[in-house]
Amino acid sequence: MRNNKLQLQQLNEKLAQLTDLQHVIVPPIGWIKAIRNGIGMSMEQLGKKLSITKQGVMDIEKREKEGAITIKSMQEIAKAMDMKLIYGFVPNEGDLEQMIETRAIEMAKKIVERTSNTMKLEDQANSKERIEKAIKERASEIINNTPKILWD
Repeated sequence: MRNNKLQLQQLNEKLAQLTDLQHVIVPPIGWIKAIRNGIGMSMEQLGKKLSITKQGVMDIEKREKEGAITIKSMQEIAKAMDMKLIYGFVPNEGDLEQMIETRAIEMAKKIVERTSNTMKLEDQANSKERIEKAIKERASEIINNTPKILWD
């Protein structure tokens, strides 16, 4: 468990460096073509560096635009253009711990509300405050254990 916390913290630190990049918009023509054009490199020149034909470069640029290019290909192309490919994942909101907490609260609500409804049917309804407390407690348990079902 302690190892997971440390790993999560280290990942959050790495992902925090990418947070500003989440608003970067991919050029409509794709990065390869945009950069190649921007630096004034022809398809023939890039092809020569990659040991492929002009048609091969056109195919690569088309595959990138369609989202069907491999990371390895992107790394090779970046190297050929004297650049470095950087890729990663960035949470839509917050960090990894917040993602886990949000999912844990959702899961806890389902569990507690299901139990609460059963109790209500048996005339043993709980107060709103007690239900909220139970959700917080259950969410805390889920966060501490981070079960695989959290992502089902």
